[in-house]
Amino acid sequence: MAKLTKQQKEALAKFDKSKIYSLTEAVDIVKKITYTKFDASVDLNVRLGVDPRKANQMVRGSVTLPHGTGKVARVLVLCTPDKAQEAIDAGADFVGLDDYIQKIKDGWTDIDVVITTPNVMPKVGALGRILGPRGLMPNPKTGTVTMDVAKAIQEVKAGKIDFKVDKYGIIHAGVAKVSFSNEQIIENAFELIHTINKLKPTAAKGAYVKSIFISSTMSPGVQIEPKSVTH
Repeated sequence: MAKLTKQQKEALAKFDKSKIYSLTEAVDIVKKITYTKFDASVDLNVRLGVDPRKANQMVRGSVTLPHGTGKVARVLVLCTPDKAQEAIDAGADFVGLDDYIQKIKDGWTDIDVVITTPNVMPKVGALGRILGPRGLMPNPKTGTVTMDVAKAIQEVKAGKIDFKVDKYGIIHAGVAKVSFSNEQIIENAFELIHTINKLKPTAAKGAYVKSIFISSTMSPGVQIEPKSVTH
């Protein structure tokens, strides 16, 4: 770990791990206590009061962050040759079908998003065991199984991210880079939380958003008061 500067030590001393902050305060703290030499990612962890093992309490969706993620997504389009040119023109990084399916079966997953068309889903379905756990499996609900391949690619490149509650009831998502302005991080974080809020399953009982933490790649998590961003 990098040696802390005097400023960073002071920032860490000002930050109380047991305290709950507003989103504005939390973003300010994360920026002050991040001391990586690279442009660290800013992540949100949202713990929900749902039982993800029950289908009617599954929370998943996608959101277009107003300021993008700060990272250029590598997009693979699995499609038949008639759609290949459309995918290339729209900015896909990799385009193909059988060759890439084999490549993924052989262990290649150096991509951020997989987009496919409905007619090849039977072939792509065989990759579920590999793509599923990595959050890469295309899904019609998030717009990654579609005939409009160009639109799907453009949305991803513009900062659209998919999210899904894990088996512990937590949604993890990268929403910005530390180099973003405080305002940009706040707006991106708010957009994600607002979208999660709208997806509250009717079967979920009690408090829906239980806790929210924001952190950067190397910083401790700073807790955000859910009421400050969910109403």
